[in-house]
Amino acid sequence: MVRGSCLCGDVAWEASGPFELMSHCHCSMCRKAHGTGYATYLAAPASGFRVARGAGSVARYESSPGNFRHFCPRCGSSLWWNAAEERVFMPAGCLDDDPGVRSIAHIFVASKAPWEEISGALPRLDTMPAEFGAEVARPSPPAAPPGRVQGSCLCGGVAYEIDGPIREMRHCHCSRCRKARSAAHATNVYVRESALRWLRGEDLVQSYKVPEAKFFTNCFCRSCGSKVPRVDPSRGLAVVPAGSLDHDPGARPRMHIFVGSQAPWHEISDALPRHDAAAPDPPQL
Repeated sequence: MVRGSCLCGDVAWEASGPFELMSHCHCSMCRKAHGTGYATYLAAPASGFRVARGAGSVARYESSPGNFRHFCPRCGSSLWWNAAEERVFMPAGCLDDDPGVRSIAHIFVASKAPWEEISGALPRLDTMPAEFGAEVARPSPPAAPPGRVQGSCLCGGVAYEIDGPIREMRHCHCSRCRKARSAAHATNVYVRESALRWLRGEDLVQSYKVPEAKFFTNCFCRSCGSKVPRVDPSRGLAVVPAGSLDHDPGARPRMHIFVGSQAPWHEISDALPRHDAAAPDPPQL
């Protein structure tokens, strides 16, 4: 039995094994929904899955015909989705217990983010195994205006653009980021507050601040649950979920932070610098 819950704790669930098909998904829909380079899901029998708290408040978005992605409408954590009646796919980032299984592959590698470098020995599949359901193709976004990078949510209701070069990207493994992004870690881009401009849907942006945190706030589209930029006027910066970007930002991640809190089921296999807690230097804006 494993337990899972969202960032704010309003929604919680339990699932019993056997757990299978744990994989890192690089498809454009997972990147948008989670705001990360990839999402990690594992499957459990639907017969052993139970929502322990908050079932009546769960929101959902139909990202493809018959495929509903559930999310918490208060804090924005991505929850489960059903590929077929016999299985439930759960985001590993929201698990409160070690499921005892490890990822078997990277899937949809043909759709991976241009800034995401896959390392390690796991198999890499251009699409996905048949057990996961039917593949859904998404059109490529139009080119960004010169000197700008654009981004959007999964449903397209929220869109933004960033002026000027992007210099800073970091992977964060803290427990709050895992819950907020429902993934192994968050990958964030940091830019000056004045460099970010909303193109549409700013009124759709919902935010949830962790009560005991000094800064930590999760921002998401209230229609589809996708993670979107957070503007922090107190520090003069915007924190942009890298998975929400529609174009290559030019920058690449340069470190892992809060590695001391990384998920037990996740292995860091690249050679980037690792810091047990916060970074030793502020973001390069």
